[in-house]
Amino acid sequence: MTDVRDRELPRFSLDDAALLRDPYPVYRRLRAAGPLCRGGPAQWVVTRYDEVSRLLKDRRLGRAFPVEFQEMSVGAGPAVDFLRGIVIDRDPPDHTRLRRLLTKALPPTAVRTLSGLIGDLVDELLTAAEERGSFDAVTDLAQPLPVLVMSTLLGIPHSDRAEVMRRSLDVAKAFAVFIPEEERAAAHDGVRWLRAYLRGLLRERLADPGDDLLSAIALARDDEHRPLTEEETVDNALFLYYAGFETTTNLIATGCHALIHHPDEQRRLRADRTLMPTALEEFLRWDAPIHTTTRLTLEPVEVGGRTIRPNRVVVLLLASANFDERQFTDPERLNLARRPNAHLSFGGGAHHCLGAMLARVEGAAVFGRLLDRPGLLEPAGEADWQPSAAGFRFPFCAYRSIPVARTT
Repeated sequence: MTDVRDRELPRFSLDDAALLRDPYPVYRRLRAAGPLCRGGPAQWVVTRYDEVSRLLKDRRLGRAFPVEFQEMSVGAGPAVDFLRGIVIDRDPPDHTRLRRLLTKALPPTAVRTLSGLIGDLVDELLTAAEERGSFDAVTDLAQPLPVLVMSTLLGIPHSDRAEVMRRSLDVAKAFAVFIPEEERAAAHDGVRWLRAYLRGLLRERLADPGDDLLSAIALARDDEHRPLTEEETVDNALFLYYAGFETTTNLIATGCHALIHHPDEQRRLRADRTLMPTALEEFLRWDAPIHTTTRLTLEPVEVGGRTIRPNRVVVLLLASANFDERQFTDPERLNLARRPNAHLSFGGGAHHCLGAMLARVEGAAVFGRLLDRPGLLEPAGEADWQPSAAGFRFPFCAYRSIPVARTT
């Protein structure tokens, strides 16, 4: 077996401007060279489906990064403490306990009942946009809808929602691979403000519980009847709020972009709504809401005939894996009836996305209500990218604007 140092590998760099314009040709080139490439210092990047899928489930890789790694990314302060406390960045047994309690608070059966509420919210947003005479898939739909849904779920008062949303966008910077020095203070201030806000809201709910998600998290008990601590409740409620709008915002935006640029597939879905489940999975595969996820090697791990040593960062390119020719037939074609479609957009293994079902329920409501209205959706101008905190599309592939028109 060959050590990764023995032979030169292709490089994956966030400084490559081509990633912002269109990362998929870059992914294709890296996949063709092999399943593994070099990233930053002590960092390795995995490009192909089989290897990414396997490593997502491999217990020799963890998510609990050393504090030094997180301080290098975001700088010392509250954002580091937050990252170290949330379910996504904990390993078993802590991860298992947290995930089980959070799932109890928002079980799949409860998520499915939200479809009607979400559909009504979609109609309100679409009607308001039509009355203004213009429609932007991002600012009029993809951004406000998930925020409304998560704010409703957590019981955040209407008067506070704009400020909570603004602060949450600052917290989003903490999830970047590296935050520029000038943006770090905002991430820490966002965490500090939201922790104080949610702590006050939590204490109100403990005194008078409601039917909201924050109350449910606070009242959840494990098998030994133990609750989450106040700190765990606050940090993980904040994480669920943020994760609940970020992933779904990107799914709605990328799905709308796919529809308006593939009119034949749009007509196909409009004519046959039984395709909605497969269409959602194809939107997720076509342009993953989150392009990458990271792991830390706990033991030596073999990838593509090479050995990655312990305490190395492994970047799994989910979006590249979703286009792997070895797994998907004609992957560069949008096919809303694609079966099978075992994309990796929600990750896999123990850290499979907690909000996957909610994102699917929201997506189905959005695209269903969009297509219920007359007229073919088509581009009304150039889409505009929203740079991430690191300056590129990673880990998120968000749009700033997608102007949409309807044919009459």
